[in-house]
Amino acid sequence: MIWKKGRGTLGPLAPLFGSWEAGADSPMGKVRCTRVFTAVLGGKYIALDCAWHFGKGAYEERALFGADNGVLSFWSFTSDGKRSSGVLSTAPDIHTDAICFEAKMPAGIARQVYWPHADGGFNWAVESRTKKGWNRFTLHHYQVKQ
Repeated sequence: MIWKKGRGTLGPLAPLFGSWEAGADSPMGKVRCTRVFTAVLGGKYIALDCAWHFGKGAYEERALFGADNGVLSFWSFTSDGKRSSGVLSTAPDIHTDAICFEAKMPAGIARQVYWPHADGGFNWAVESRTKKGWNRFTLHHYQVKQ
């Protein structure tokens, strides 16, 4: 995988285009997660369709990434009725090429971060801001979905 960002406001998301899959352990047992990134609405937005499969259940997310007053932003909606939004940020503490979005959540500031994995594909993490820094509570390694 070549981790090369593209041009324009949506350019940072270029390395994520396509279909990806990860498996991980979770408090609910084994989880298989798929993420599909596609251009939509005339290329003005990037859609993310994500599904977390836990045994017999599933949790789904639909997110749109696009420009909001010239700033790359996201709007996320989940199958449990929740929603969030945030803006492009940086995560130099994780990787120099990280794609990071921060959001104001009811419990405080959270971020999701994508960065290249040495064995191919990419890592994705979710973290919450604490007084001591960032607390990671989810980490997945995504590979191209076969």
